[in-house]
Amino acid sequence: RCFYDQKIVQKAFGEWKEQWTVCSEKKLSLRADNHYRHLLLSLMFKAWRAYVCQQQGKRNKYYVAESHAKKQTLLRTWRRWLVYVGVQRTKHGMQSVALAFRERSCLRISWAVWRRQQYQKRSGHKMDLLALQHWAQSLQFRAWLQWRELYLYTQNEKQKDTRAVTHHQHWELRKCVGAWLGYLNLHRVKKRQNELAQEFHRSRTLRRCFSDWQLSWECRRRLHIHQRDLKKQAARIALWRVFAHWKHYVVLCVEEAQQRELAEKHYKCHLLVRALLCAGWEGLW
Repeated sequence: RCFYDQKIVQKAFGEWKEQWTVCSEKKLSLRADNHYRHLLLSLMFKAWRAYVCQQQGKRNKYYVAESHAKKQTLLRTWRRWLVYVGVQRTKHGMQSVALAFRERSCLRISWAVWRRQQYQKRSGHKMDLLALQHWAQSLQFRAWLQWRELYLYTQNEKQKDTRAVTHHQHWELRKCVGAWLGYLNLHRVKKRQNELAQEFHRSRTLRRCFSDWQLSWECRRRLHIHQRDLKKQAARIALWRVFAHWKHYVVLCVEEAQQRELAEKHYKCHLLVRALLCAGWEGLW
């Protein structure tokens, strides 16, 4: 009997242990799913942050390039202005030297005049080159402005043409409709006496058709309202079923925990009774 009771207890404990391992595996799978979702969310957030940083870097680089281009244009204008000022200074210096040289010696007047003319020619040639460059740039800018104005003008003209064509088409259509309506009015005036009965019959049929259509539309509207109420009721029933399944699951979990506690208590009581029986038998012997 002791061996039989021991085997029964071992079988019950083995089944309880298998159930406990299954529940623990379920918990581990749920934890793994939660960890995988958290990892995916973290990777998505890192990718989004890297994309935002990259966009900010691109914007900063664009701002730096734009400021550098502005500085380069200012530097070019400043250099040209310095060249022009240098030419003016050298010109004034040469004039002062020529005057002093003329005052010192009258024989070198012709040489000074020729040298001054040569210098003026050179400076004039340089100024002409600078003026040509400036004129070419201004011509390019003016040509671009003229092309832009011409392009905008052509676009506006195209829009005006399309509007005019559509207006002409509408006007022609209205004219045709007016002529057609006049013809219909004349035709109706001529045949009005012969078609009074037909018009009365048509009006009756139209009223009947309209009443039938109104009844069908009302039926369709009621059917649509009824279908919408049925959808709402089905959604409520589905929600109630989900809540009932969840409640049943919670009750099963509670019962399973209670069964575990009862199994542990029963196992402890059985071990205690077994220990007491062993002690009683030893005392009898």
